[in-house]
Amino acid sequence: MNQHIKTVLWAAVALLGAFAVAGIALNRGESINALWLITAAVCIYAIAYRFYAAWIAAKVLVIDETRATPAERLDNGRDFVPTNKWVVFGHHFAAIAGPGPLIGPTLAAQFGYLPGTLWILIGAVLGGAVQDMVTLFFSTRRNGRSLGQMARDEIGLIGGSAALIGTFLIMIILIAVLGLVVVNAMKHSPWATSTVAATIPIAMIVGIYMRNIRPGRVLEASIIGVVLLLLSVGLGGWVDHHETLRPLFDHDGLPLAYAIIVYGFAAAVLPVWLLLAPRDYLSTFMKLGTILLLAIAIVILRPEIHMPAVTQFVDGTGPIFGGKLFPFVFITIACGAISGFHALIASGTTPKLLGNERDIRMIGYGGMLLESFVAIMAMIAATVLDPGVFFAINSPAGVVGKEAIDAVAKINSWGFAVTVEQMQQLASDMGESTLFSRTGGAPSLAVGMASIFGSAFGKELLALWYHFAIMFEAIFILTTLDAGTRVGRFMLQDLLGNFNKKLGETSYTPSVILTSSIVVAGWGYFLYIGVIDPNGGVNILWPLFGIANQMLAAIALCVATGILVKSGKLKYAWVTGLPLVWLVTITTSAAYEKIFSTDVRVGFFASANDMSSKLAAGLLPADKASVAPQLIFNQHLDAYLTLFFIVVLWVVILDMLRLCLRYLNGKPVLQLSEVPHEPSRLVENWVRD
Repeated sequence: MNQHIKTVLWAAVALLGAFAVAGIALNRGESINALWLITAAVCIYAIAYRFYAAWIAAKVLVIDETRATPAERLDNGRDFVPTNKWVVFGHHFAAIAGPGPLIGPTLAAQFGYLPGTLWILIGAVLGGAVQDMVTLFFSTRRNGRSLGQMARDEIGLIGGSAALIGTFLIMIILIAVLGLVVVNAMKHSPWATSTVAATIPIAMIVGIYMRNIRPGRVLEASIIGVVLLLLSVGLGGWVDHHETLRPLFDHDGLPLAYAIIVYGFAAAVLPVWLLLAPRDYLSTFMKLGTILLLAIAIVILRPEIHMPAVTQFVDGTGPIFGGKLFPFVFITIACGAISGFHALIASGTTPKLLGNERDIRMIGYGGMLLESFVAIMAMIAATVLDPGVFFAINSPAGVVGKEAIDAVAKINSWGFAVTVEQMQQLASDMGESTLFSRTGGAPSLAVGMASIFGSAFGKELLALWYHFAIMFEAIFILTTLDAGTRVGRFMLQDLLGNFNKKLGETSYTPSVILTSSIVVAGWGYFLYIGVIDPNGGVNILWPLFGIANQMLAAIALCVATGILVKSGKLKYAWVTGLPLVWLVTITTSAAYEKIFSTDVRVGFFASANDMSSKLAAGLLPADKASVAPQLIFNQHLDAYLTLFFIVVLWVVILDMLRLCLRYLNGKPVLQLSEVPHEPSRLVENWVRD
């Protein structure tokens, strides 16, 4: 009887989800309620986790909960530490959930709400969550090896070496962009800066409490940490209005960049239990709490989506960024559907903390579904705004004009109504001087979130909600930066270990200091360049971020496909093979466009050449002419990096195909590097339960 009830309930969930998706996809010419997007997402995620993820875990991966994990076998108190599954989940989610699910959907709303929403839902359940789970599983079975090292061990010297070098360089670019977004979010925001700073000592208190004062008392530590975290948020608001304390946390971009560089080094060097894991775990409470509160507000309000399902900008003429719907909606959404950065975390810090294989499905697949839900919330927050307001905030001044009246006239000519008075009132409500041309996605997302929160819980607090949302975005992203830095250290140690075995030991102190310094110096340089760029480094680096991130996901799926074939599971290789084919298609197309397009708003070289010719002809204003050489250099750098990354991707793909053909033809290939089975001896309930 119980089985019949379960069958009926799951059938009802499937039908409700199908009905919601149909309503979203087929709706034309009239507004749609945001509740439909939430309903579709929740139903699809539930079906995917309960059935597809469970099938992959049982049949494709064959997870063994009696097998000892690297955290147990190699426990050293620094990097390999058996950790409670909820703390690991919190760390993993905090580490993977960076700017992508917040900024990507917001920018992609330029095409309308429909294309981005469909890709977020489909891409996550069939691609992103699959990549995260299988990468975490394969790394756990290989002593927590990094993605690049797994490629070298499993595919071969050529493809593996390309993957090692390529993934490391991609990681440097990704972390630099993360840091740049954080700097822009905290710049001249004492509330955000003081709150983010307070999370560091709070995390250390929680880490010491769980390890030394009350070992295993996760609930107690969580309560202490959450209370302190909430107090820090309130304290940040107090600091923001305190005449003496406010200047201490009110900084330009460069001082904040230096502080983030120092923090990144500390997060990479200190024991994982002291700072990284507890800080990410606590940040997850704020992340999930805010997203849950946003979902509750949407359910209460049931706001209408004002953005059209599809806009006229699918042809590539959009004001926010150049490029047609295909392939740039997929590149722009990035982490909200599938992210190569996740594969680095799933083969970096997380497998070194995992106490039991049975938690891989929840942490790997479930963590990605949760991030996808964040992306849906971001899409809703962006599209409930009036389209005119959305484009007024996100369109660069170079497109719509520097003066408010010019911007309004331009946006109205596109068919999206907005007035100067409307934008002035909105800026006043949010506690800002102006909201015109606040590009990058973060400000418009904060306005959307504040509008929803204000309508549900009090419009008189709009300024408070807006600055809370800005602070939330900064914390959301910074936790990805610190974990990424540590993963970058692991990757470099794996790479150097091929030449010097001692340097490959993850907890060898000289190696830790050396590799952490190199990684931080690498992304710190690009962060510095982005911060001093007068035109905003995000505008130049974000397209490269999106393409490199998706290429990295393709490399991860390539390695996973090769391992499945070598493991005698050819019939299951489609699980990773199908999303791999799709990613290779969109990344290759996007790279081709960014390198060879003659459209100055799309092609890196085209943009650089256009600016060079205008500079030579004296057609640039004095302020633009002074920074033109730097901008031209950055465009060329982006183009050559994109070319390098696409070459790396195809080298890995071709080497993987060569390996698979040799295996299927009965020829010798590299042996699987999976460590032998060793039964788990953990008895502490807190580790698993």
